[in-house]
Amino acid sequence: MDRRELTTPDGNIVYWVSRVAGQGRPWLVFLPGLTADHRLFERQVEHFEGSANVLVWDAPSHGESRPFKLAWAMDDLARWLHDILEREGAVRPILVGQSMGGYTAQAFMELFPGEAAAFVSIDSCPLQRSYYTWWELAALRHTKLMYLSFPWKTLVALGANGTASSERGRALMREMMLGFRKREYCELAAHGYQVLADAVTADRPYRIDCPFMLICGEKDHAGSAKRYNRTWARRTGNPVCWIKGAGHNSNCDAPDEVNELVARFVTGLA
Repeated sequence: MDRRELTTPDGNIVYWVSRVAGQGRPWLVFLPGLTADHRLFERQVEHFEGSANVLVWDAPSHGESRPFKLAWAMDDLARWLHDILEREGAVRPILVGQSMGGYTAQAFMELFPGEAAAFVSIDSCPLQRSYYTWWELAALRHTKLMYLSFPWKTLVALGANGTASSERGRALMREMMLGFRKREYCELAAHGYQVLADAVTADRPYRIDCPFMLICGEKDHAGSAKRYNRTWARRTGNPVCWIKGAGHNSNCDAPDEVNELVARFVTGLA
């Protein structure tokens, strides 16, 4: 894949692009979750880069997109993503977002209606205010001191074991976490949760105006993700594709199953 950078006043955003020859090839855009980087989707990139145009980024303040001013909001992420897609000529993208990446995709669709061809939510949740209780939103705003109170070794173990059920998934999460210093990681995580709470309390429609698919690990213990997905499915009529034995990073725990689901979904869009 070709490594590219988008320069912004707050720092550079690093992303990777792979194109295939031929007209009408879909654009698959992979958006990793909070504190994860492009490596979260390495098995998906390997699977799809020969048959589709593929783009994956390190979100601002993540991975190689550092240093980056920790002042971004959800809408900023969506607008920078839009700038990158325009720059690369990625028309009608299929947005595949894991956790925070799924929120970014929903903000993108809110700001740029009609531009996404489809949306795949992987262990993410809806952004509409009606799904959340007041205490869940309050808790999202008060995480920094809790994170800082843990020894770094303990925090890394909790992060890896809490997001993945497979040894490969846990090892990858540990590797990504250890790319941060402890305070940097804690400040990023706390900022991301604050940004999520702000986006939800903005109480905007966040209408998904394209076909979409919900994927969630059966062992996803991150917050109330499973409850949100059940309610999301009931309200929208889109069933959840439950990944047996997988945790919050289900695309890492069960890459072949997730790849097959995404491939069938993309084929059905044609």
